[in-house]
Amino acid sequence: MKLYSIIQKEALSGGLLRPSEKSKGHRTKTLFAGMALFGLALSLSAQEEPIDSLEGTKVVLDEVLVQSIRITKDFPITFSDLDKVELAPRNLGQDIPILMNFMPAVVTTSDAGAGIGYTSMRVRGSDATRVNVTINGIPYNDAESHGTFWVNMPDFASSTQSLQLQRGVGTSTNGAGAFGASLNMLTDAFSEEAYAKISSSVGSFNTLRSNVKFSTGLMNDHFEFSGRLSRVTSDGYVDRASSELESYFLQGTYKDDNTLIKALLFGGHEITYQAWNGITADQLEDNRTYNSAGEYTDDNGNTQYYENEVDNYKQDHFQLHWYETWNSAWNTHLAVHYTRGRGFFEQYREEDDFATYGLEPFTVNGELVETTDLIRRRWLDNDFYGTVFSATYKSESLELIMGGGYNEYKGDHFGEIIWAEYARNSEIRDRYYDDNSTKTDINFYTKVNYQLTDQWSLFGDVQYRGVGYQANGEDTGLVDDTFNFFNPKAGVTFDLNRNNNFYFSYARANREPNRNDYESGSPKPEKLNDFELGWRYVSPSFQLNTNVYYMRYKDQLVLTGGLNDVGAPLRSNVGDSYRLGLEIDANVTLSNSFKWRPNIALSDNRNLDYFFERDGELQDLGNTNIAFSPKLIAGNIITYQPNTNFQVSLLSKFVGKQYMGNIDSEGSALDSYTQTDFNIQYTINMNSFIKSIELSGLVNNIFDADIVSNGYFYTFDDDYSNPGTITTIEGAGYYPQAGINFLVGATINF
Repeated sequence: MKLYSIIQKEALSGGLLRPSEKSKGHRTKTLFAGMALFGLALSLSAQEEPIDSLEGTKVVLDEVLVQSIRITKDFPITFSDLDKVELAPRNLGQDIPILMNFMPAVVTTSDAGAGIGYTSMRVRGSDATRVNVTINGIPYNDAESHGTFWVNMPDFASSTQSLQLQRGVGTSTNGAGAFGASLNMLTDAFSEEAYAKISSSVGSFNTLRSNVKFSTGLMNDHFEFSGRLSRVTSDGYVDRASSELESYFLQGTYKDDNTLIKALLFGGHEITYQAWNGITADQLEDNRTYNSAGEYTDDNGNTQYYENEVDNYKQDHFQLHWYETWNSAWNTHLAVHYTRGRGFFEQYREEDDFATYGLEPFTVNGELVETTDLIRRRWLDNDFYGTVFSATYKSESLELIMGGGYNEYKGDHFGEIIWAEYARNSEIRDRYYDDNSTKTDINFYTKVNYQLTDQWSLFGDVQYRGVGYQANGEDTGLVDDTFNFFNPKAGVTFDLNRNNNFYFSYARANREPNRNDYESGSPKPEKLNDFELGWRYVSPSFQLNTNVYYMRYKDQLVLTGGLNDVGAPLRSNVGDSYRLGLEIDANVTLSNSFKWRPNIALSDNRNLDYFFERDGELQDLGNTNIAFSPKLIAGNIITYQPNTNFQVSLLSKFVGKQYMGNIDSEGSALDSYTQTDFNIQYTINMNSFIKSIELSGLVNNIFDADIVSNGYFYTFDDDYSNPGTITTIEGAGYYPQAGINFLVGATINF
């Protein structure tokens, strides 16, 4: 018998559902943290979801949008799940990476220090450019930089039904290859019943989040229309690191017994004061909130700050999905998508060289003028569009998925001067650079999961991916590259008995360089062989997930610790490297009211035979630690829930020491830290026009720890101090996170 079926049976008959929930007249699907899908679905409370029977097969219709790239415990893949029920108590305006902070092997950070604005995460030491993100199966990572800019989708958690984090290579998916993890997000399911809700939260640093959501419910048994409008503002923990964020989400759904069609339009507009400069070690001690962005000296010698040193960007997404069940065995999914992005970041620059902007020097009162103060805007105007598709065949012993996608990206990069102190022979908004880029990405994959016996199942997955990239920027040079990747995956799953499940998998992945990698020359594509060995144990009161991984890289593009002139992390090929780790997460029911959810990730992350030029000589440093890869990451959640209306959670996260560079320099070290949060939620049920009022509170970093979760590290050769010798100088910058701070909110449900 399959473990998932056992869980359902035990849940319905073994007392895991409360009596009031057992007596409901319609079907109930129970989602368990670390149980129902054997990841970390972090919710032991039962929840109801609409379940439709399609010719005898139970299907949650909205889940089919991502079923070609999501997996269950029947697959030999390491993964964790997080649903909207678990997100809700802490969803008070912070970005999705911050809400994912307590998942296994995840490290999060925020430029502004408060979890709003520019935020990011690393998984198994791999940065955001190596975490493949899809929304309903549609690629979200920027096609050129591979980055994920959550600031463009503020309050998106309020429209997220669930997410799945596959650590390692995972299964074949759309978009750039996953080299640390893949994150598959599913937006709101359609609602059978009409509803409306108003939410608002306030907190430290003048944070204010407001949103409204609604649904018409299912009209004429076929149609539903829903939407959300949000606004989030915050001053940020760091000086002037303010955020003004707006977003929207609109969805139209048609469904019948065999068809699901969804049209989605969502997007956001962000205006964020820049905070990517970081601070020095001395400032970390005595001026943690200092922000040098926008700083200049006026004619009287006074320090001033330019008020519009901001990032200003808009992004709109359109998705159209068609899912069809043809019979009891076959279903298909076809989607088309289009993303429109445009915006700029604005900077005040002191005494910039004329040559940088193509301006001619001139003479004033006999003196040659070659520099000027100016204000510039650097623009990105892009379009991303394409299609993804899949067909799934299911029988009692076989699941076959065939799919793929074609996506195309067109980007215009240009810079404008909007003001200059000295600017002869120039016009307003002169473009001092103007280049463009094009990227095409086509992939086809086939996945097979075959039930060999009652205990053994076999998994196979092959993908072809072809990438073409052309660019002509001054930073990239002339680029015209084509990549052809073949990515096979295979694994086996063994159900020992009703409680124990084992798996082993191998996955091969290849990945192209991103735009910033070309700044350093001619980068090589990366290659990865990923081995995963796991054990899952489940019982009604205790669930355990344990896995060991070995990820061996060739030409891995690791973070150097440095940043380019727009604050983007720089990477370089390092030859041979590996990541070896052990991950454990558990879900323990201590009593009817107490639940405990710990996780720990131990790892060794190494560059093999790393060479570095120091003091003018090439040195063999041997095996060094890979940048931004702590050896120990641990999370912990203890929840007290005496009834369905009230819960209190204590959440903690430990991140071990990590280096920001690859030479094991203590000058590049980030100290270990522990963050502890307190979360409370109380629901007031009302028998009136207002159905309920949900009150939530979140205190972050309750012990006021000094946390630095990110930074940068650089070296340069100094041959001026001591003529005839070369001395390598090191430097570092740091991004401090806020001390104790709070958010409180209320949601009124109609």
